[in-house]
Amino acid sequence: MKILLLRTLVGVAILTLGAGLATAQKAQKGSVTPSGPTVTKIDVEGLRTLLKPDGKPRLINFWATWCDPCREEFPELVKIDAAYKGKIDFLTVSLDDVGDLVTAVPKFLTQMKATMPAYLLNASDEDAAIAAIAKISSDFQGNLPFTILIKPNGDLAYSHAGKIRPELLNTEINKQISAGQ
Repeated sequence: MKILLLRTLVGVAILTLGAGLATAQKAQKGSVTPSGPTVTKIDVEGLRTLLKPDGKPRLINFWATWCDPCREEFPELVKIDAAYKGKIDFLTVSLDDVGDLVTAVPKFLTQMKATMPAYLLNASDEDAAIAAIAKISSDFQGNLPFTILIKPNGDLAYSHAGKIRPELLNTEINKQISAGQ
């Protein structure tokens, strides 16, 4: 009886540990985030793909949880996302450490009530990442926050280093939406 009970307890412990490990492995890939929204890890090639619009204006905000101006502007970005949902493609790219993929980044996004697609750039070659963004906007030198609005044809409509001024960004977004109709 004691041996049967011991075997059962060991079996349950192994199954629990295995399930926990599988969940942790999925989370590292960005598919499961137990502490909040899904944040997808991308490399430089993934970044280049994100920089290509898909039939609508594309707004991209580059930020990090450790960047105070990024954190300060985020509530305005959430408002912009809500106002233009379905009219533009809006996504954010975090430049946090890859270890924050399932911790600090989704936690912050949850606090902000952010629903736009979120990515975390894991670039082994930072110069290549900067060059990919600078190809769209030469204003980008790696400074945060940084926001760009790309026209449906791939041309730059707007870029801004530092905290956005919502009224200016809204004006540019409205121009792009009107041009597409």
